Amino acid sequence: MITYSKKICLLGDFAVGKTSLVRRFVYNKFDNKYLSTIGVKVSRKTISIPRRSENDIVELVMLLWDLAGGTNFNQPRASYLRGVSGAILVCDLTREATLNRLPIYVEALHEISPHAHLIMAANKSDLTEEYEVDAEQIKTVAEQISTPYYRTSAKEGSEVDKLFRHLGRLLVSESTTELP
Repeated sequence: MITYSKKICLLGDFAVGKTSLVRRFVYNKFDNKYLSTIGVKVSRKTISIPRRSENDIVELVMLLWDLAGGTNFNQPRASYLRGVSGAILVCDLTREATLNRLPIYVEALHEISPHAHLIMAANKSDLTEEYEVDAEQIKTVAEQISTPYYRTSAKEGSEVDKLFRHLGRLLVSESTTELP
């Protein structure tokens, strides 16, 4: 079995749920307490991804870099983006401004890692009564930044596994093109 290790950053504003998405994916847990990430927190999870057929499996070690929120990429913070293979761009469905700032993150990421694969998480889908963002707005931004998107809920776990596995398939398909 072939094993790949890929660095993945989670990018987005403060309190959009980046840490909660990682915690749900890695540990299948959710915590209502908000703890602001200082700098970066790195987690890892190994998943199996079919390569060319269901019998041809690749192990993917996902190194998940949960970056502190904010669009100000100073030099030390920008260094976290070096060597990134993929990124999950996270917005909060209850705060429209978090969706509108995603292109800023994409621009900063592409300056440092221009070939990184992107996927978007429109998070907090469980808070339907508080939405400030509708489906059309999400689709528009996703098209603008050329990325697939998922409506996730770290609290309920909906679409979280699909989000990470979709990105994993993108990363493995990139890596398998290098094989004989």
